[in-house]
Amino acid sequence: MTKTLRWGILGAAKFAREHMGPAIHLAPHNDLVAIATSSMDKAAPFQALRPGLQVHLDYDDLLNDPDIDAVYIPLPNHLHIEWTKRAIAAGKHVLCEKPISMQASEIDDLIALRDASGLVVAEAYMIVHHPQWIYARDLVRSGAIGRIVQVDGVFSYNNAADTGNIRNRADMGGGGLRDIGVYTFGSTRFVSGQEPNDIQLADIMWENGIDAWAHVAAKFPDFRFSGVTSMRMAARQEMNFHGDTGWIKLTAPFNPSVFDQAEVRLMRGDMVVETKRFPAVNHYVNQVVNFRASVIDGAEYPCPLEFSRGTQVMIDQVFEKAGA
Repeated sequence: MTKTLRWGILGAAKFAREHMGPAIHLAPHNDLVAIATSSMDKAAPFQALRPGLQVHLDYDDLLNDPDIDAVYIPLPNHLHIEWTKRAIAAGKHVLCEKPISMQASEIDDLIALRDASGLVVAEAYMIVHHPQWIYARDLVRSGAIGRIVQVDGVFSYNNAADTGNIRNRADMGGGGLRDIGVYTFGSTRFVSGQEPNDIQLADIMWENGIDAWAHVAAKFPDFRFSGVTSMRMAARQEMNFHGDTGWIKLTAPFNPSVFDQAEVRLMRGDMVVETKRFPAVNHYVNQVVNFRASVIDGAEYPCPLEFSRGTQVMIDQVFEKAGA
């Protein structure tokens, strides 16, 4: 009989309500069985999604629930490490929202706890579960664009009016780089398989203690990187991988099917364009499916903590370069 992975969610966050709760519900052989929140009103949409859902009014009560195998943590950034550690101590597998930590050294503790416990502990970095990114990585590494010379990307949205949003609060670990810089940085690392040698530019516009706009330039072993993230510009996202014989553009790299349809365009030097579309892929569902495969079948997880640590190292280096 196929084993079902039973999930609990710590906190009734909007993101959990709109994306990860439905993804757990839709993923085969996964079951959303409980949520922890002090507000029954906030629990109601989850109960509508999954009738019979258990509501815990305390986070620790959920962690101590023997009917839960895995915990998804969508809490504010500054609480991720604390509650991930508590979940591990309670014997639960953990999928924690990004960034899983506020600095890279904290992830070392999680790696040690993961290894000692035998549990699956990972950051909810969904893009590597989307086939467009696997395809883009395979194109680059197969030499489809020749020698990679430059990577550039933009990820922006405007939430200036939402002053209470945790992304606009320094005390909760807000800021654009922690929220969306993980995607421009991490996707570059994922596709290239390389780590930055040097942060050459960290131009940041600060607003109430958070980075509202940032331009980062970095030197990698074989190429240069340039990326802009902003929480004060109209929504835009794209990633480009430019080689000496061609280049690749991802038109909806981070929010496919929301921002736009996922497309990977390969432009060759002879001006021939090849486009591959991914119109019906839900990377959140894929993430849950892959997490269960790691827990139940021992499959290698596509985004281990070591990968997440590498992205956080780059973020730390950017803040250090900026003198933050």
